Amino acid sequence: MVAFVPAGAGDEAKVVGTLVSAFVEDPWERWAWPQPQDYFTHFPTFVAAFGGPAFAQQTIWMLPDFAAVAMWIPSGAEPDADAIIAALTQTISREKHDDIFSVLEQMDAVHPTYEHWYLPWLGVDRGRTGGGLGSELLAQCLAVVDADRLPAFLETPNPRTIPFYERHGFEVVNVAEVGASPPVTSMLRPSR
Repeated sequence: MVAFVPAGAGDEAKVVGTLVSAFVEDPWERWAWPQPQDYFTHFPTFVAAFGGPAFAQQTIWMLPDFAAVAMWIPSGAEPDADAIIAALTQTISREKHDDIFSVLEQMDAVHPTYEHWYLPWLGVDRGRTGGGLGSELLAQCLAVVDADRLPAFLETPNPRTIPFYERHGFEVVNVAEVGASPPVTSMLRPSR
């Protein structure tokens, strides 16, 4: 087992870089930013907006060399909704706005209102996938969550990752999908 470590104050670019690499083929992200240049230019802003509180709370954990990273938002903190909306409005074509914001509303409607840990981003660098790094990092992070005796919540834009999260105790609670938007699955792991 490789022990996870917290990301440091100056690690934001490397953390975001790993997540950009990890999500390069995910259906929702590539629907939102279909052109490679748009994806690589704009997706980092979206990642930072969604995971911003994790940087502030120092709850980004990673494996060495940024091989895998997980942004966790602890109970009591929330993503910056205005920054998320701005990132999407300014970088995604207008004809997708209705679908995108309807999906976000569906996601928000099932997001827990009680104390919980929220995992907006977990990713393994694209060149290092398939070796169990994501599972290793998630298991170690969930030990922290379990120590707080709180549930964990996430959304995944990739249907292929649902069985991965189910193996770690998450259960599907909702699937948000509107119009041409690929589905985004919300999952909850009860407190342990």
